[in-house]
Order: sequence, then C-alpha cells, then structure tokens
Amino acid sequence: MGSYKYCLCFTRKFRWSEAQPPPDVRSAFAAFTDGGAHMTDDQLRRFLSEHQRDEDAGGGGVERIVEQIRHLRHRNPLLGKISRTLLSLEDFHHYLFSEELNPPLVSQVHQDMTAPLSHYYIYTGHNSYLTGNQLSSDCSDVPIIKALQRGVRVIELDMWPNSTKDNIDILHGRTLTSPVELIKCLKSIKEHAFSASPYPVVITLEDHLTPDLQAKVAEMVTETFGDMLYYPDSDNLEEFPSPEFLKKRILLSTKPPKEYLEANDSKDKGNASKNNKASNDEEAWGKEVPDLKTEIEYAYKSADENDDDDDDPKLRQNAAPEYKRLITIKAGKPKGSLKDSLKVDPNKVRRISLSEQQLAKATESLGVDLVRFTQKNMLRIYPKGTRFNSSNYNPLIGWMHGAQMVAFNMQGYGRSLWLMHGFYRANGGCGYVKKPDFLMQTGPHGEVFNPEASLPVKKTLKVKVYMGDGWRMDFDHTHFDAYSPPDFYTRVGIAGVPADSVMNKTKAVEDNWTPIWNDEFIFPLTVPELALLRVEVHEYDMSEKDDFGGQTCLPVSELRQGIRTVPLFDRKGMQLKSVKLLMRFEFV
Repeated sequence: MGSYKYCLCFTRKFRWSEAQPPPDVRSAFAAFTDGGAHMTDDQLRRFLSEHQRDEDAGGGGVERIVEQIRHLRHRNPLLGKISRTLLSLEDFHHYLFSEELNPPLVSQVHQDMTAPLSHYYIYTGHNSYLTGNQLSSDCSDVPIIKALQRGVRVIELDMWPNSTKDNIDILHGRTLTSPVELIKCLKSIKEHAFSASPYPVVITLEDHLTPDLQAKVAEMVTETFGDMLYYPDSDNLEEFPSPEFLKKRILLSTKPPKEYLEANDSKDKGNASKNNKASNDEEAWGKEVPDLKTEIEYAYKSADENDDDDDDPKLRQNAAPEYKRLITIKAGKPKGSLKDSLKVDPNKVRRISLSEQQLAKATESLGVDLVRFTQKNMLRIYPKGTRFNSSNYNPLIGWMHGAQMVAFNMQGYGRSLWLMHGFYRANGGCGYVKKPDFLMQTGPHGEVFNPEASLPVKKTLKVKVYMGDGWRMDFDHTHFDAYSPPDFYTRVGIAGVPADSVMNKTKAVEDNWTPIWNDEFIFPLTVPELALLRVEVHEYDMSEKDDFGGQTCLPVSELRQGIRTVPLFDRKGMQLKSVKLLMRFEFV
C-alpha cells in the first residue's frame, strides 16, 4: 500500500497540462474574428498581413496554410481532426506554435548573390579535420562532413608529407594529432560539398610540402573534383567571381609557392635578395614570441603561428606549376607593417590572415584600413594558439571590420560558436551572408565606415517571450529536478557591436513543464545589420548551478515580425526535437 501511495504522489508532482494559448494569442484571435468562435480564410489572411506582416499572405498562401494545419492535425491524433476550413482558437494556437508552419526566419536564399565573393561573410572552419582538441585528438574526414552538412563553406586542411615522404597527410603539425590521408578528405568534400548549400566551397590549404608532393596534390585535386574545380585563366584576379557564378564549384586558397611570389613581386632582385627576404619573412608583423612553459604548448603555438606561413623557403624554388595554377584565392600573412599590407592593389585581389590577437591589435589604430581592404580583398581571422580545447572567440570584432572568413573551431563548444551558428542561419542558411551596405560604401573623398564611431539608434526591437514547451518530451522527468517539475527562466539579449550588446532575463516560473512568462524586452540597436538575438533557457537551481534547457541565436535583420515559434538547440548546436518557445518580434 505504501508503494502505491508513493506512486500516486510521484504522478501528481510530475503532472503536466497541454500548453494553452497565451493572452495575446487569444486577443489576436478575438480581434480578427470580431469575437467569433472560428476564423475564416479572409480573417486569417488579414491577420497574416496586418499582424504578422507576411508578404505572401495574399493569393493561395492562406489556403496552403489551412491545408498544412489540417495535415499537422492528421499526423498528430492528440490535436484532434480538422474537417473544416474554419479555424478554432486551438487550431490558431497550434498553427502559431508550430516551427514547421510558423518559423522565425525566412528559409529561402533571398539576398543578391551576384556580387564578388569579397562582398560576403563566408561560413568558415578552422582546422576542419580535428575531431576534438588541438593537441592530441584524431584527424578525420568526419568533422569535415559534419561541417559541410551544417552549411560551412570554407574547409581548412593542413598538408604535411607522410612518414615515408611519398604521400600527403592532413594533421595539425608539431602536435600529437594522428593523421588522415589527404585523398580521403578530398573525396569526402566532393561527396558532401553541396549537401546543405549549392554555393561554392573554398578549401584553404596550409602547405608544408616539397615541390614533388605539391605536384601530387595538383593531380589529386584535379582528378577528384574534375569540372567541379574552379581556377582562373590568369595568374592574378582583378576581382573575385560571385557566389552565383561559382555555384557547385570548389576553389583552392593558399599561399603561392615562394619562388612564384618572388618572381612576380621582385623581378629586379637577384637570388641573394630573394633568400634574404625569405628569411626575413619569419619576422612577419605581429608575430608573438612564444612564452608558454611546457614543450607541448610551445610546439602547438609554433604550429598555430605558421598558419598560412611557408615552411622552408628552400623547398619552394621549383614549385609545381600545376599546383600554383590551381590557386584561386592567393593568401599570405602581412609582410613588414600591417598598414602597408592593407594597401589595396587596383590590379589584383588577395587574402591575408590574422590571428584573433593580431586583429584586436590592428583595430586599435587601423580599423578604417581593415574596412577599406575588405571591400575588395579577403581577410581571414583564426583562433589564437592557446585555444588547445578548440574554444572560440568573439566573431563580431571581425564582422564589424568586414572580415569575410572568421574561422572557427566547429568541433568546439560554447556561446561564441552559438553566435556563429546563428549568424549563418541568415539568407536561407546557404553559408554566404551579404555584408551590410555601410561596410561596402565609399564616400566622395574615399572615406569608409569607421567601426569606432558612435552611432545613433537606427532601429528598436521589441521582443516578448510568451511561453515554452517540449522539455517533457525531450528530457527525462527527473533531468532538471528529482522531486518536482522544473523552474524555467529565459535569458534574452543582443550580441552585436559593443553599444548594442546586452542580456536580460524573465522571471522564473516554478514547477511547470510548460512555463508561461509573458515578459517583454526592448532593444535599441545602432547596428541592427550585425545584431544577433540571443535566447537561452535555464532551470533555476537554488543549491547548484542552474541547469541548461536550450539556446538559439537569430540574426535580427532576418526576424519575421509577429508571433513566431522559436526552436531551441542543445549545447553543441543540434536542434532539440520538441523544445520551442512562442515569442513575438516587432520593430519600432
């Protein structure tokens, strides 16, 4: 008998009720039905046009939505059947609270894709072959495949001679990472390159090879990719092609062999000058002096600082012509002063790479130079060498200054990576996001956007968090609390330029699997084009650290106004099956 009572108590404590429409949903339904019990097609059309501001509310849009609601109810017997075109309040609520029917973002590519590549932010990975940490994890094609399936468009491979010096391995040099063969990575890239997006994939190569192995790379690349591989007819591009022109194509980006660079840039100089210049390259601007204590840290930092650097210039004197001909985006590190390196050449485009620390230093005095450089050329930012655990940095600093390739450890974790995932949900998740016009504009006297300038508020976003649901399906009933339902609260804020960045939170709702908050927040934005709406749900725990209940980041410029369903993701960025919030977005 005692166990039976315990069972009843347990059931009572973990009871839940189906989510009911919040007051604003009831009010909207009443307003557009003139207080009636059902909503007609015309009334739904008016709601979508006036309240939701949906552009496709006319024509057959409403009929399609009603059919989708009917289909949703048919699939889910718990919702009952809808055999009429009229919608009840419950139908209306289920429609609004369906991610499938009422998502927060436009799902199609809608930006102009015909501008040069330099006009876009590009979803970029760093050390794409690593399965875990930067020092000792396995190298594999699996994280490359996962990145491509997420929509990442830039894959980085570090090429080294194998142990017998007759083939090419991919590994993080001077660390304990185990290698994977280049050919395996290339074949996986070919197979999965366009699984999430038809727009071009760029392979950035860190080249530590001898000329004969470079020739082997050229052979592998051309045989593997065939007509998918794009490379220009001439040695120097005056302007990068567009993502639209490069659809379903694969490009290579790396530092051209030393001999080739010197032949073009120093034709008047003799071999002695060349060798002198090559040795001086080791003192490139901004290079940090390793100060880490252990040998393994020193080795890793050295490997990281060689990102995009040449290995031994003596190996470059007879570089394979086939190899250098295949390089579309010619890369390098700054030589001499960074200010000189950022000068724009009207006759050719190129790419330079900076570590996150070098970028931070450069923004102190060269912010405008960075913006001007990135209007035509490529700028790639990569994580600092001490991020052994594959963590990441604040990507907004690079984006504010026009950097197209803000390279992230996609196998990492944490809030910075959530921002990266969210940023590239824009433009249909195709991996290319058009840079804001203000970063591309040049004034009558050659002036460009100054990231340090104080700006007025351009747009204000109002966000209301109504309710949440789905945890009872995705989590065990004792996951958050062993003895009672969870006490959920939501953190809501903006990640963007410093003036716009802020975090707030709702009240905590006690003992409820379907919490209703009805809390509203107002966010004045000076640069809404680069703002991300941050949303996190946590479960309040009095005695320990609050439990994590889901997160998402959404590009503010792409938010659909009105009442929308917002699906949440786990810590690794994978979408939770059922967890979602009902929210309202309004620009004033």
